[in-house]
Amino acid sequence: MMNRRTFFAAGSAGIAASSLFGEEFADRKLRVGLIGSGWYGKVDLLRLIQVAPVEVVSLCDPDKKMLADAADIVQGRQKSGKKPRTYADYRKMLGEKDLDLVLIGSPDHWHALHAIAAMEAGADLYLQKPISADIAEGEAILSKARKLGRVVQVGMQRRSTPHLIEARDRVITPGLLGKVGHIDLYCYYHMRNNDNAPDIAPPDNLDYDLWTGPAPMRPYNRIVHPRGWRAFMEYGNGIVGDMCVHMLDMVRWMLGLGWPKSVSSKGGILVQKQGRANISDTQSALFDFGDLTATWEHRSYGAAADPEYPWGATIYGEKGTLKLSVNKYEFFPMGRNKATLSGTPLFEFEKHPEDKTEKDLEQHVASAVRVHHRDLLRAIAKRSKPVSDIEQGHISTASCILANMAMKLGRSLSYDPIKKEVVGDAEANKLLRRTYRGPYVHPGLI
Repeated sequence: MMNRRTFFAAGSAGIAASSLFGEEFADRKLRVGLIGSGWYGKVDLLRLIQVAPVEVVSLCDPDKKMLADAADIVQGRQKSGKKPRTYADYRKMLGEKDLDLVLIGSPDHWHALHAIAAMEAGADLYLQKPISADIAEGEAILSKARKLGRVVQVGMQRRSTPHLIEARDRVITPGLLGKVGHIDLYCYYHMRNNDNAPDIAPPDNLDYDLWTGPAPMRPYNRIVHPRGWRAFMEYGNGIVGDMCVHMLDMVRWMLGLGWPKSVSSKGGILVQKQGRANISDTQSALFDFGDLTATWEHRSYGAAADPEYPWGATIYGEKGTLKLSVNKYEFFPMGRNKATLSGTPLFEFEKHPEDKTEKDLEQHVASAVRVHHRDLLRAIAKRSKPVSDIEQGHISTASCILANMAMKLGRSLSYDPIKKEVVGDAEANKLLRRTYRGPYVHPGLI
């Protein structure tokens, strides 16, 4: 086993260890804003504060309490000790036009409008995954980023996870797997909300109309906010859009895969019918890349196929098998039932003791978010593409959206990214762009 100290002493993927720890950013004081001050918005922002002397000047959220709490936390964590300005409406925040970098941690149904407006206001982006709630939105974000020359890092930090970089460099790059023919992707977390809470009036601290934005207006329900909105397809793309997108993106990066040639999917709400959630509790999908296939499976009930890998990927090659998760990796050569190579996450408590006490922080992921931010900062300085460039984020996001579309239509779909259409399927093409609630206008129509 290679421990993390050995890994960073040796360096990986051509990056010297010293370049990963922030000294190189000492003279780049970017002005930063955050849209969406909830759970992962704060996780991302506080990791950025750890790696570079940025100045967080503004925060935006339609929840006044969440916004005020985030402002207090940021004031206590950033070096200047200044409290950021706060806004309910992103348009007012971006109208100041004083931000170099905007982090977007809002719900998925807002990503396109927030991302495009921030880029038009002159900012580069750290955009949480999935980048969009429909494929036309993703195309619009990618087009705007390229037209304006913006640097966009998508929050698919598996590409920056130290032990997964190590797995790629020690197993895949040297060819220990041999020819790869198939990949299993899976999630067996019991993460689907099965509550049947009644509709109620929104709390006074939440501007629910503004929170809903371009999505259909549903009666307010405590399941939705805070953090429960992924239970509804009106705001995201279910467990496939939330969890598959990470693992699919990870193996695409590791193996150099582009767009799948076709995507098919089956599933639905087969077991957990009692709650209000309308996302699938059971779903399988097949991503056909031509010379290899990748399957996805999630069940939000029952036991994991492998209890040690409840969310992860298994890559099958002719010479061995590589198992990957956010918690570890293991390589099993053909004919061996014991791993010969393995690794675990990097924890940096000595350097960042606040990681031990920060509320709701996934401690095993913190180092990956920091490495992801450092990669973004280098890309901003060089005006180059980061490791999780917007185009890569779009491919992974759109592939997962295609899986949901295929499940809905009951047939395999092939997307042409040049023509921006599903090949030979008029009904599927109508699903590429969702209907926006007025007065919001879908960016694919502009």
